Amino acid sequence: MSTLREVLEKYVHDGSVPGAVGLVARGGRVEVAAVGSAGTDDGRPMTRDAVFRIASVTKPVVAAAAMILVEDGRIALEDPVAPWLPELAAPVVVRAPDGPPDDVVPASRPLTLLDLMTSRAGYGFPSDFSLPAARLLFSELKQGSPLPRDVAPPDAWMDTLSRIPLLAQPGREWLYNTCSDILGVLIARVAGQPLPEFLAERIFGPLGMSDTGFTVPADKRGRFTALYRPGADGGLVLVDTPAGQWSSMPDFPSGAGGLVSTVDDLHTFARMLLGEGTVEGRRLLSPASVRQMTTDHLTPAQREASGLFTEGQGWGFGGAVDVDRTAPYNVPGRYGWVGGTGTTAHIVPATGTAAIMLSQVEMTGPTPPALMRDFWQYAADA
Repeated sequence: MSTLREVLEKYVHDGSVPGAVGLVARGGRVEVAAVGSAGTDDGRPMTRDAVFRIASVTKPVVAAAAMILVEDGRIALEDPVAPWLPELAAPVVVRAPDGPPDDVVPASRPLTLLDLMTSRAGYGFPSDFSLPAARLLFSELKQGSPLPRDVAPPDAWMDTLSRIPLLAQPGREWLYNTCSDILGVLIARVAGQPLPEFLAERIFGPLGMSDTGFTVPADKRGRFTALYRPGADGGLVLVDTPAGQWSSMPDFPSGAGGLVSTVDDLHTFARMLLGEGTVEGRRLLSPASVRQMTTDHLTPAQREASGLFTEGQGWGFGGAVDVDRTAPYNVPGRYGWVGGTGTTAHIVPATGTAAIMLSQVEMTGPTPPALMRDFWQYAADA
């Protein structure tokens, strides 16, 4: 059987990624490998404590923050969000998914926190990105952008969102991404403090996740990796440098994809979930809240139509939940998600496994790259 280092090095040697850090933990055994380079001009080798843009792996963290507010009694899952998000007090829905954005009908009911947590509020990416209302998410809201400085501040962003119709009635369909950004704004308004401050105070500080946040301060920039995307010629194109987009706090801290982190910080978060809300004697969430996060909330029809990356996946809060074994690593109950910057973080409660891999090349489509699939296979066999 290959070692974790060998699995990762294969993709450094073939030029798929400049470098990667992987961690697989089960039953007290932790295997970590850092391979290749950070991708920076100085040719720094990759290290275990390297900082990466984790993109959509942000989503489970922000879902946990919302559950903290639920446990605090500040908001309930069934509560309409309009008292805190008045911009969404009277949402409208496109009459037909492929119809013009101004041909709308009223939403059948108010949007709730549960709708946002399960990505079923009616906002988000459908399988067909060319739908007129979906295109507005990219052109007006800058959804999916890896460049956080391009996005408007929360109040202006919400004002723009209020003029974009839902693609589906609340609760009807799973649509990707936008609900987590709305959730980030909601958390800040319910908590009465900016999202970065709330996450630092209630999650990162208590768990000791000292390298996780929405920006990389100057004294940590020497550990920050560069970001690339695949080029048309098969090479890699530089997208962002360590002194670039994450060198200062963004106007819009994205709850869908704005965090940076390290493999060890994410392992701590994973251990908290595997410990039913507690890690090293520190309780962040109740077991009931963790179960809600890691349980599939979609109907069979919603799963089939969702466009999730892997057949047999449902959705919990902020992450996918495997419901069928469609590959050796797709074990029912596996929870986690992938980031568009080549990152993945999953747990398997049944076996106590945590599997985290961070690299620095953007994904070009919904299919996970071969590196990610080989890493998951390795974690399943370990």
